[in-house]
Amino acid sequence: MTINGPKIFFTIPIFGGIPVTQTLLTSFVATVLLCVTAVLLGRKLKKRPGRAQVLTEKAVTVVTKMVKEAMGEHNARWTPFIAALFFSSLLGTLLGMTGILRSSTADISTTMTWAVLVSFICWYEAIKHNGLLGWLKGFTEPIAVMTPMNLVSEIAQPVSLAFRHFGNIAGGGVITTLIYWALSGASAGLLGLIASSSIAVPLVLLALGVLLVLLSRPKAGRKRKKLLLGLGILCLALSGLRLVDWLWSLTGRAYPNLSGTACGLLWFAALALLVFGIVLMIGHKSRRNMVLGIVLAAVGFLVICFVSEGPMGVPVLTLGLPAVLSLYFDVFSGVIQAFVFSLLTMIYISGNCPAPEESA
Repeated sequence: MTINGPKIFFTIPIFGGIPVTQTLLTSFVATVLLCVTAVLLGRKLKKRPGRAQVLTEKAVTVVTKMVKEAMGEHNARWTPFIAALFFSSLLGTLLGMTGILRSSTADISTTMTWAVLVSFICWYEAIKHNGLLGWLKGFTEPIAVMTPMNLVSEIAQPVSLAFRHFGNIAGGGVITTLIYWALSGASAGLLGLIASSSIAVPLVLLALGVLLVLLSRPKAGRKRKKLLLGLGILCLALSGLRLVDWLWSLTGRAYPNLSGTACGLLWFAALALLVFGIVLMIGHKSRRNMVLGIVLAAVGFLVICFVSEGPMGVPVLTLGLPAVLSLYFDVFSGVIQAFVFSLLTMIYISGNCPAPEESA
């Protein structure tokens, strides 16, 4: 298992070589998407707004109110900057869920650039309101002995701001990779044991899976029902993988060798069919929906087998786990970290932009 940094696509041969990485590509895509969205939502505004205009105006109102509450009425001019910072951070994180792009906030160069920019803004505003000599004098307050500590805290501000955001996003990716790697190993070991056994073991697993699913149908405890259903589906999946592998081996055919992109797209589509089919089977209200669920789940299951170069290559213990972890680390954590980064930015800038009566 290896955990690498952003991939370098190519290098621009100027200024000693400028590497174009996954981070740069993600940042560019996020910038283009935000600009296009802003243009589309900002044009053709009407007095009787439609649904999109109402949502846009609501979002602008919420961000403006947040900036005014955190920075004061006199700093409302910073609303576009804070909004751009928040949505750039959020979109840069969410683009990592595509599997093609890498989260730009998982690269320290991105968050450090934003943090240094915020520091320069703070220094500019401090010099603007206090003058150069007044700004330099501020490092000696309250007493001259505190000057080294004040300088260290001034440097630590962008460092802590950058590493907090980067650490949470990158750490989530590392944790997801470690758990996925561990479960992939356990899945390979389990499937290896089943593959080395006779056809009787898959048949026993098939019968056990059907029994567990049937036992989960009556009204029992909620936790018990979910546990029985989950174990039943796992037994059915393991037995199905072995049976499909056994039947395919009888034909003497080899599994197709697909490219990485085609394999990823087919895997995602097949997994979606499998999950949707299982949902239809579990929550069916008619025989028609149940049959449709069985067909969809079977098609998705077979495609996953072929894409994985054989049923015994399907990491059954990891199915669904990356999606759940991504929902937390990419969506929930991404929103929280974007909000925290924007909030700290507002606090730092507002500290150097006092109200007119205070600066007077």
